[in-house]
Amino acid sequence: MSSSVSQSQAAAAVELQRSVGVGRLSAGVLDGKTRVKRVYQEGAFKLRFPRRAFDADLDAVIINTAGGLTGGDQFEFHANIQSGADVTLTTQACERVYRSIGPNATYDIDLSVAADARLFWAPQETILFDRARFRRSLNVDLAPGADFLALEAAIWGRTDMGENVVQGAFEDRWTVKSEGRPIHVEAVKLDGAVRAQLDQPAIANGDVATATLLHVSKNAEEALKACRQTIAQSPKITGGASYWPVDAWGKLLIRLTAPSGYELRKALLELMMAIRGPSGVPRSWGF
Repeated sequence: MSSSVSQSQAAAAVELQRSVGVGRLSAGVLDGKTRVKRVYQEGAFKLRFPRRAFDADLDAVIINTAGGLTGGDQFEFHANIQSGADVTLTTQACERVYRSIGPNATYDIDLSVAADARLFWAPQETILFDRARFRRSLNVDLAPGADFLALEAAIWGRTDMGENVVQGAFEDRWTVKSEGRPIHVEAVKLDGAVRAQLDQPAIANGDVATATLLHVSKNAEEALKACRQTIAQSPKITGGASYWPVDAWGKLLIRLTAPSGYELRKALLELMMAIRGPSGVPRSWGF
């Protein structure tokens, strides 16, 4: 190979192996308990169900056997939670998004929650490395009477190991609807000089860990006071909690930033307990 050919050109000339993962889950009620009705897993996407034979709810743990995501990887997950079911979806560990030499890693999530069903979408934090490129979409269809709680957290570099995110791309889109009507729609897009953008006061004000929690429930307002107290009593956390009535539901929205993933996780555990009680914290979170 000629020395005039750059490293990036050489990498582009090679067809690199990419990870693909597809998961599908259907859960319903059997004999008064939430149980798996159908599960499908393909590629690097795996689903595991911790044995909790006497519990009425169901924990499902997502595992990426590829060990992380990088440019060109494509993952998707679809879940259908039927009437009366109570499901918590989480991950075995933090997801890692590594440096990309070009394309985005993508993760598309589609969730459907029937009337009188509960779903808690609670993956552990996503750790982004310098020059990572990641696009994620979360699409949720709620039937009237459904109860939905979502949590997504990001850590921008493992700073305790001297790793900082300077450049990269991150796009995150949430769309929550009921009978075709939007309940919550938001989009975050950082591209290029990510560190400089995170330093802006309106984004993260220099913090390296961020999170959003969304609770759509007829009981959402009940946790508002406790959540605000938790944020106020966490001196290293910046954030707030807001509530709006939406049709037959209420919508509780929480934004957080923190100077480290450790401080963020402490606050998230407290907030999960404020909203769902101690039993609502996924066991894989180490509580």
